Formats: sequence, C-alpha cells, structure tokens
Amino acid sequence: MPKSTGLGSAEQPPQPLGNTSVWAVIRAEAAELAAREPILQRLLATEVTDTAGNNEIIARVLASRLCAAQVETDGLFDLILSALSDDIMRKVEADLFAVRERDPACTTFLHALLNLKGFHALQTHRIAHALWNAGRPEIASWLSNLASLVFGPDIHPAARIGASIMLDHGSGIVIGETAVIEDEVSILQNVTLGGTGKETGDRHPKIRHGVMIGAGAKILGNIEIGAFSKIAAGSVVLKAVPPHCTVAGVPAAVVRIHRADEIPAETMDQNI
Repeated sequence: MPKSTGLGSAEQPPQPLGNTSVWAVIRAEAAELAAREPILQRLLATEVTDTAGNNEIIARVLASRLCAAQVETDGLFDLILSALSDDIMRKVEADLFAVRERDPACTTFLHALLNLKGFHALQTHRIAHALWNAGRPEIASWLSNLASLVFGPDIHPAARIGASIMLDHGSGIVIGETAVIEDEVSILQNVTLGGTGKETGDRHPKIRHGVMIGAGAKILGNIEIGAFSKIAAGSVVLKAVPPHCTVAGVPAAVVRIHRADEIPAETMDQNI
C-alpha cells in the first residue's frame, strides 16, 4: 500500500537537512506537487511557493485550514467524478440504505444525501481511498484532511471500509491508517479506532461484519472485533473481542452473549 513521502513520513524519522532549511524543502516539495496535481496549483502558490517569507507560509496555511478554504469547485468536482467507480457507487447506495434503515431521525434518502455529515465524510473517504490506491497519496491526504475540517471524522485515506456503513453523527470519529471495517457496521460519535503508541506497520483494529460500536468507545491496537458483536458506549477495548457478544467497561470485558441471528449494527440497541 503506498506511503506518503517526505519529511517525517510514517516509516522513517526526519533526516538531517544539512545546509538546507526545512522551508526550502517545503517550497521544493510544493513546486513538484503542483506540477503533478494541477488542481492544487493555485492553492500551493497562495500558501507556499508565492509567499514572501517563511512566517507567511505557516500563517496562510493555518488561516486557510481554519476557514476550510477549498480549491475551485469545478476542479474538485472533476477530481471526485474521476474517482467514482462502479464499486464506489455500489457502496454509496448501500450506505444510503444503511442510514435510512438504522437512523430514526433520517426520514428520506434525500435527507441522508444532503444533510448527514457522517455520510458525507464516509463518501469523501471512499474517493480519497481510491486516490491513495492509485498512487496519489498527497491528493488523497489533502482531501481527507479537508473532509475532517468540514465534516468532523478523521479517516486515514488508507483505511479499508466496506459497504452498508453508518457513521452516526460523525463528530469525533477517528479511524487509523491500517484499520479495516467490514460490511454492515454502525459507528457512533467520538469512536476511536487507533493504535497503542508509536508502533509502525499493521497497528489498528479490524472490525468484522455486523458490529455496532457505541458512542465514545476506544478500540486500540491491531485487534479483531468479532462479527456481530457490540462495543458498549464509553468502553476501552484493548484485547480481541469474540463474535456474537457485547463487551463493556474500562478495560472492556464480555458482559453478554448474543443470539446467532442478532445483528447489532442493524438493531442499534444501545442497552448492555
């Protein structure tokens, strides 16, 4: 799977720059990226390559991010449209059905399409993930960051997410680089699928089919959450969870075994 390159990458620590300043490297990287990704040319010129000094770079970057400044709408539209495959559209449709069926506040498909930021964030991730897999990590990361600023969820573009997914509310959700989410999963607000420290490689949770993760739950490390299980709200999960059970607590422990036909992601029952 492609990795971002440059200073401070996930795989290698920053290397000494010698007589070259970090800002000179940033300017060179921006010029090279602008040549490869025309949609970012104006943004990179405004924020990096055409600035008068190094202070201006950081001031422009922070100001633009804090107001969620975007590139031209037509360019962004073309980028998204170019990445929309038949497979992504199938997943979009499955996600629409998932939200409509599981969220009592969602009364129409149109409501989900126009107004639910968890849905918007997830579909933006699908585009970013396609770009990541196409060997375009910089534009994928930029799009993921923009989605996080605008919609709330912070989803690494390398994370693998299946179909029929609901990110309920969306606020505060964090999904790490090597996380895997299989089909028919529901995730509520303020959930973290994270690592346990500074380890590298495969380090994030694997969420199997039909799981529901309650609000505020933290699942940490390269552990498996078994199919059709439920993570109770506020739980901290540090060990693998068997299929067909509910875990709760800090640290989480099994508190209930489910019927074989129970699908927590669909029932959305928050009770333990």
